[in-house]
Amino acid sequence: MNTLGERIRKLRKEKGLTLEGLAGKELTKGMLSLIENNKANPSMESLTYIAGRLGVDVSSLLEEVNSQELREVLKEAEKLFNTDYTDLRDEHRQLIKLVQPYVPKLTQGYESARLLEMYSDCLYFENLDGWQELSDRAAIIYEKLNLSGRRAAIGIFRAMVKFTEHDYAESLKIFLKERAEIESNYVYIDPMTRVDFDYNEAILYFAVGDYDSAYTVMESAIDYSIENRIFYRIDDLYRLAAGYAMVARDEEKRMYYLNKLKLYMEFTGDTFSKLSYEIMNIENLIMNDRNYEKAIEMIDHHLRTFDTNAIEKFGTWFFLTKGIALYKLGHIEDAVECLNKVHIPSAIHHPIDLTSFYVVDAYKGLCYLELGSLKKAYETAENAVNKINSLPPNLYTEFIYNTYEKIKKVFEVDE
Repeated sequence: MNTLGERIRKLRKEKGLTLEGLAGKELTKGMLSLIENNKANPSMESLTYIAGRLGVDVSSLLEEVNSQELREVLKEAEKLFNTDYTDLRDEHRQLIKLVQPYVPKLTQGYESARLLEMYSDCLYFENLDGWQELSDRAAIIYEKLNLSGRRAAIGIFRAMVKFTEHDYAESLKIFLKERAEIESNYVYIDPMTRVDFDYNEAILYFAVGDYDSAYTVMESAIDYSIENRIFYRIDDLYRLAAGYAMVARDEEKRMYYLNKLKLYMEFTGDTFSKLSYEIMNIENLIMNDRNYEKAIEMIDHHLRTFDTNAIEKFGTWFFLTKGIALYKLGHIEDAVECLNKVHIPSAIHHPIDLTSFYVVDAYKGLCYLELGSLKKAYETAENAVNKINSLPPNLYTEFIYNTYEKIKKVFEVDE
């Protein structure tokens, strides 16, 4: 199959035009060369201009792609795109290379829209330009096909771009605008899309510190899911609700939703839900029961028995909680050794999740204080405070600030 660039070059030579001659005043010779060598994708505006200079219709440049060929490309692209983030190597770059030759011809149909959506997402993940325009093209096709679920996914992605930049207020603003636009344009929103909207809206309200709005949306999503018997994202919602209750220090609600998660876990046998449930149990042992020995016993059990993939996802959290438990038991040097193994996973962006990891520096500071390294204790605790300055308050930020003030007072007296 001739590529777009090859067809343009062939027609240019048939017309006896040089690169400069075809480029005219609207394009540069260099850009046209990149297009002909398939190293750049022209916008529809540029493509229309090139077609006009060549005296042909845009459609003759694009050509129709064989539908079976496009389905095969989509099948391979889905495999690459859906690789678990912990297993990612160069799958995004592979997808870009796979889809790139087809991009100018992706103008209609579900396959075209989905390929554009994944391609644009991968461009974003790889920090490459042009993803917004391609995302817009995918959204337009989905709208023509009346596919509210896929159009909603694009809207959520647009909001989450700002979320990963930790601009939570702007992320919420974009999300609410996208949701309102989609709900006004579609007569019917399928139940799973409705739950997706509610789940992400609750997460973003939590991110900006509007806990009341978050809880209202979250409870609405749980009720809606149960009433419609779809149970989509119900485990995510139970985890979110239990986490909210912990942050709000509402033990009754925390236990209620934790038991709901346990029932779901027992029914489905889902490993991720089981780990989430166990993690929340360990948190309870440390924060409320103060049964540090039992917490360490459970952590060591999970580190021994869970598969490599699960430990890769949750291992750093286990090191953090074990370090905290060891500190509480007075095993200071062992605690420091554990806490030094903690790193914040690159996929963590929510401020509550971030601050739950930022406490590592606060606990390190407390350990250094016990070991008599006052300057190191002060600098480490100060580092924790600097990380949370722009984040909304919660029980983790409160602990970090209190720890810093405690260490600062001792440090200043010693100075």
